[in-house]
Amino acid sequence: MKSRVVITGIGTVNPLGLNVTSTWQHAIQGESAIDRITLFDPGEHSTQFAAEVKGFDAASRFGRKDARRMDRFVQFAVAATEEALKDARLEITDSNRDRVGAVIGTGIGGVRTLGEEANTLRDKGPKRVSPFMVPMMLPDTASGQVAIVFGARGPNLCITAACASSTNALGEAAEIIRRGSADVVISGGAEAAISPLTMAAFGNMGALSSRNERPHAACRPFDRDRDGFVAGEGGAILILESEAHAQARGASIHAEIVGYGLTNDAFHITAPASDGAAAIICMQLALQDSGLHPEQIDYINAHGTSTPLNDKTETLAIKQVFGGHAYQTPISSTKSMHGHLLGGAGALEAILGIQAMRHGVIPPTINYETPDPDCDLDYVPNSAREASLRTVMSNSFGFGGHNACLILTTFQNGNETQADD
Repeated sequence: MKSRVVITGIGTVNPLGLNVTSTWQHAIQGESAIDRITLFDPGEHSTQFAAEVKGFDAASRFGRKDARRMDRFVQFAVAATEEALKDARLEITDSNRDRVGAVIGTGIGGVRTLGEEANTLRDKGPKRVSPFMVPMMLPDTASGQVAIVFGARGPNLCITAACASSTNALGEAAEIIRRGSADVVISGGAEAAISPLTMAAFGNMGALSSRNERPHAACRPFDRDRDGFVAGEGGAILILESEAHAQARGASIHAEIVGYGLTNDAFHITAPASDGAAAIICMQLALQDSGLHPEQIDYINAHGTSTPLNDKTETLAIKQVFGGHAYQTPISSTKSMHGHLLGGAGALEAILGIQAMRHGVIPPTINYETPDPDCDLDYVPNSAREASLRTVMSNSFGFGGHNACLILTTFQNGNETQADD
C-alpha cells in the first residue's frame, strides 16, 4: 500500500507578501501587486509593468557575499524553504538527512544572471564574466542550493515544464514519498524572470498584457477584455511528508495530496489545443488518482492566465470534466493579484488553496468587469467568498503543452490537527 502524503509546512516569497500570512491577507482583500517595473528601466518595452517582489533584501538574509552568488530565483527558493521548515517544525539533522529530499521546479531558472553576464561579455570582455555564472543560471541550482543550505541528502532534482513546473514538482515529490524513497521532500517552485531580455521576448510574442496605463487592472482572467498575462516572480515551498513520518513526530498537518495528473497537448509550442482534450484527461487522471468524483471538488484554483486562448480552453475543459456541476463549482485565478510566477505559479496557488481550506475563504478573481460568453462559470469575481472547503483542485498548463493537476484535501483520520498561521 502506498504512503499517504501530507503537507506539514508552507512558505513563500511573492509579489503579495514575503511570507504566508501577509500573502493570504492581501489575497483575500483582493489586492493587486502589479505595477510599473522597478527592477530595470522598462521605458522602451511594449509592456512596462509586472508583479515584482518588493522589500526582499537578500543581502540581509544571506549575507552580501552569498547573496551575490545566488540568482534571484534561488534566493526566493531558499527563503521560502526557511519559512516552510519553520512552519513544519522540522529540523534536518544527521539522523534524518538521508531521508529528506528536495524537488523544486522552475520554468526558466537564472535568466537574469545569464542576461547580466552576456552584457558583461559584450561590454568588458570574456575575462570579466563571473565564474559563478553557470551554477547561478542552471535551473537545478534551486534544489541543489536548498539541499546544501539545509543539509538534505535525499532524492534531489529540478522539474522544468514551463508554467506547470512547480505543480509537477509537487506531484513528483509526492510520488517519491509514495514509493518509499524518502520520508520528507521539500518541494515547490521559484522564478525570477522579470528581466529586459525575457520581457522583450514575451512582449514580442504578444503574450503579455499591454495595459501600461492601468497596470493594477491589467490581469483580468476570464474577463472578455483580457489581453495577455502579467509576469510575476517569487518562490513557494511546501514540506511534504509521509503520513506515518508526520504522525510519528507529532506534526501539525495542513492538507493531504490525494490526486495528481499530467499530460501533454502534443499540439503547439505555446498555444493550448482549442478542444482542451489533454487538459480534460489531466484533470480526469487527478480525480482517478484521488478516488474522488467531480462533485466532491469544492473549489478550483484555475491556471487562469488572462490570455484569450488559455481562459477559454480551461473553461471548456472544466465543463467537460465536471458536467453540470461545473456551474456550481467556484473557480478563481489568483494570478489576477500576484501575476504569473511561471514555473513557481503552481506551488503558490497550492498554498493559497490550502489557506482557502483552512480559513474557509475563497480568494477572488479581481478585475472581472465584462463577462465573456465563452467563460460563463463562477469565477468568484472581485471579492473573496466564505465557503466550507474540504477539497481543492489546482490546475497548471504551460508552454510546450504541459498540463498538470493536483487535488488537495483537508487531512482526516481521527487525529486531525490545526496548524498555526
